Amino acid sequence: MLAVLWLSAALAAIAFSVASTVRAETERASTLADGVRTYYLATGALARALVHVAYGPRDAALSRNTPYMSFNMPGGQAIVEVIPDTAKLSLNEGKQEDFEGLLRALGVEPERAREIAAGIIHWRTPSPGGAFDQFYASRTPTFQARHASFEEVEEVLLVKGMTPEIFHGSYVRDAQGRLVRQSAFKDCVSVYGTAHRFDANSADPAIFSWLGFPPDDVRRIMEARRLRPFRDAGELGQIGGPGANRLMVGGNTIYTIRATARLRLGPERFSDLRRSVSALVKLNENMGPQRIHILRWNDNAVSEVSAWW
Repeated sequence: MLAVLWLSAALAAIAFSVASTVRAETERASTLADGVRTYYLATGALARALVHVAYGPRDAALSRNTPYMSFNMPGGQAIVEVIPDTAKLSLNEGKQEDFEGLLRALGVEPERAREIAAGIIHWRTPSPGGAFDQFYASRTPTFQARHASFEEVEEVLLVKGMTPEIFHGSYVRDAQGRLVRQSAFKDCVSVYGTAHRFDANSADPAIFSWLGFPPDDVRRIMEARRLRPFRDAGELGQIGGPGANRLMVGGNTIYTIRATARLRLGPERFSDLRRSVSALVKLNENMGPQRIHILRWNDNAVSEVSAWW
């Protein structure tokens, strides 16, 4: 009788283990399948936005000045962000004091901000030599500064003083205990950016802080543009502050198009799973049918849309 009881207990344990494993694998497979479906939904939304921007009606330039596009599809929903590179500080045109001010607006201590800013200028300066090159030569493995224009934003990770936390941003908890992503240096700079006037609809909050806007004004601008994007210079005239004259609406020819999608589970129900993809594109009206030139593609982009959508 005892043997039968022990055998029954062992078989029950085995059955429970198998059932748990099957359930976990089924949920994992379902999540992976949903992830693939969401990825293609985001990719389709991005392609649709590119067509809308580049091949749309004669007022297509206006859609480029619209920071968000919303698409409702049978399989789900997607929000596409249209971010001109005029929302970011140019790594190849910015001055040392610009980078230092931006880094301090990101919360970097003054001494480190000064070192990183000087390192960025040194990296793109044609003439080699100096303490920075000696530092790079002492690393393992050794490497050399480019001493030419930046080709990728990620090159800044090699600059003396830069850290992954500063470059990629970090997370802090808000008053409700939720993790909130802090501004990252990579979100504020670009190889194709500007050093003069910045797009008010897409610029990172750190850009506004660097331009001299107080924290309360920055929050007000963020909320205002989320509810209704700025359409022209006349609306920007309502923004006060020392840096108001360095704001603009729209961009030139380089844009980041970023799509975030979620699956539809029912008439009013959507999946909590979200996927974001992005493309850095050049739009050229003089290229005939080839108006879109994709410079870079990212299958796993990070978007702040998920925080409020």
